[in-house]
Amino acid sequence: MARTYASRKRVLVTGGAGFLGSHLIDRLLSDGHEVLCADNLFTGTKRNIEHLLTNPRFEFLRHDVTFPLYVEVDEIYNLACPASPIQYQHDPVQTTKTSVHGAINMLGLAKRLKCRILQASTSEVYGDPAVHPQTEHYWGHVNPIGPRSCYDEGKRCAETLFFDYHRQAGVEIKVARIFNTYGPRMHRADGRVVSNFIIQALAGEPITLFGDGNQTRSFCFVSDLIDGLVRLMETPPSFTGPVNLGNPVEFTMRELAELILKETESSSKLVNMALPQDDPRQRQPDISLAKAKLGWEPQIKLADGLKPTVNYFRQDNLQAGAVRKHVQTTVAAPQGPTILREFAGTAG
Repeated sequence: MARTYASRKRVLVTGGAGFLGSHLIDRLLSDGHEVLCADNLFTGTKRNIEHLLTNPRFEFLRHDVTFPLYVEVDEIYNLACPASPIQYQHDPVQTTKTSVHGAINMLGLAKRLKCRILQASTSEVYGDPAVHPQTEHYWGHVNPIGPRSCYDEGKRCAETLFFDYHRQAGVEIKVARIFNTYGPRMHRADGRVVSNFIIQALAGEPITLFGDGNQTRSFCFVSDLIDGLVRLMETPPSFTGPVNLGNPVEFTMRELAELILKETESSSKLVNMALPQDDPRQRQPDISLAKAKLGWEPQIKLADGLKPTVNYFRQDNLQAGAVRKHVQTTVAAPQGPTILREFAGTAG
């Protein structure tokens, strides 16, 4: 999209090297804006943004949002935080710090710059919901001291901070509650159900269903989700959210597994395992507010979105195999240690 200098925005995306962040940056650049990507690469990866490094309107900054950031921008999308149970439970204290200190630092920046800021919150603020589907008025059913609370309560506290900065300091805020999202660039080791099932199916391994497999989730393709975030950012200042962004079509875990088996043409078998603590039984967004205020609803069906996602992981497997072969070759070569050090230094 062609923009003049006057209409172009300089946008900060924290967590920009992650799954959602990198797709958001693609969208913002295609819309003609300049983007500053800040990421400490704890769960993000340079691979997600390497195609952008030659773009003159893109800049990457390795930075942890738990520390203040002093930059000049027109808008902020705050996406920085581990988002899968495996990732956020690896260092739960740091996860809470990222949500809380990160929110304080980014809100402080927005206050100084007098710019608009969007918080990527989560459906996890609803916990294991006693109301179905979940509307934005529902306050949630969350265990404040369980293994998932570092993420659930961290995001809830971040929402509190956003609304307090809005009421007390007049900061323009937007809060999106993101439901399960999938697509290319998902981290293969993040433990999410879509990536887990695809990887297991492609490897011909048993697909692990927790519990009886009848718990439900609603899956939104990444391009639909990103469109919702951009639309939310562009709403009038009077609309703050929170607003649910997700696909309201529900699937059981067993139905998801069967769709993935069909798409991958895998002979993997389904096996049942114990349900993790505090794992929600149902998760489905009520997106009436998003429809009314953003004119938004998902367009891509799960079966259609799984095709590019499976293709991504097929390519990922091929690249991983090539890396293993390269490492084995360099280990056997006389100059192996030097080459391995150089190779390791480029890892994202």
